Amino acid sequence: MKPDCVQRGLLGEIMGRFERKGFKIIGLKMLALSDVLLDKHYQEHLGKPFLPKLKEFMKSAPVVLVALSGLSAVSTARFIVGKTRGSEADAGTIRGDFSMGMQNIVHASDSVESGIREVGIFFEESELFDYKRPEFDYIYGEDER
Repeated sequence: MKPDCVQRGLLGEIMGRFERKGFKIIGLKMLALSDVLLDKHYQEHLGKPFLPKLKEFMKSAPVVLVALSGLSAVSTARFIVGKTRGSEADAGTIRGDFSMGMQNIVHASDSVESGIREVGIFFEESELFDYKRPEFDYIYGEDER
């Protein structure tokens, strides 16, 4: 969850949406991002003209890092998050409900590979947890658990 999410007091609302959908939070921490971490995270954008302003914004307040687990986690999370630009995101999505532009509340990995890479940047193995949530028997079908 990006600095605008933290500053606007939306942390509980956003995490609640993912949990109510059926995601399991397997990693969670608050962090002030450094240039080193941001360069690793935004490696595909290194040298692009917008990156310095983006990094400045991402360092303007702490972020809350959340690693999620669930069925079709990447595509489902991106559906909940909505389109990148808030003014174009559907009502009912996080960005559609809480943002207007590119300061868009949350980041969502764009592929399983990106998700694995990004979790590896921000979390140590010891900071990720596997546990059973009993209500998953009522959220997922037997062959999906």
